[in-house]
Amino acid sequence: MILDIAIIAFLLIVAIVLILLEIFFLPGITLAGIGGFIFAAGGIIFAYSAGTMIGHISLIASILVFGIAFVWLMRSNSFSRVALKTDINSKLTSSRDLGIQPGDEGITLSRLAPIGKARINGINVEAKSEEELLDENTPVIVVRVDSYNVIVKPKDEQN
Repeated sequence: MILDIAIIAFLLIVAIVLILLEIFFLPGITLAGIGGFIFAAGGIIFAYSAGTMIGHISLIASILVFGIAFVWLMRSNSFSRVALKTDINSKLTSSRDLGIQPGDEGITLSRLAPIGKARINGINVEAKSEEELLDENTPVIVVRVDSYNVIVKPKDEQN
């Protein structure tokens, strides 16, 4: 009987530890979570096979211990040492907000295949070639401005 209780306690303690590891340290569904649920099911089934009263006591005790450990881990400051505390305050600027208009001229800074970098009105922007691939340092003219791309074509096509 004492050996049965020791086995039940071992199975449930391992289950609680594995499930808490899954929740707090391992992202997604991993072997720790699956193993924790298998150990918990095995411990509870083994407890009920040893006796109904032992099964009830084991089930209630394991739920209480898990709940107390969960609340304690949530309230402890141990996670503040490993938590990411960086705020991201940047935003993506729309090409329309840069003041670039159709007809403006510029030069490609990288190869547009079909998207690359270009300098238009002294501003480096993400540019997209209208039809063909454009090499670096090709003079371009703005055809239209989308939300985050400036559509360009080679300047000599305009003339």
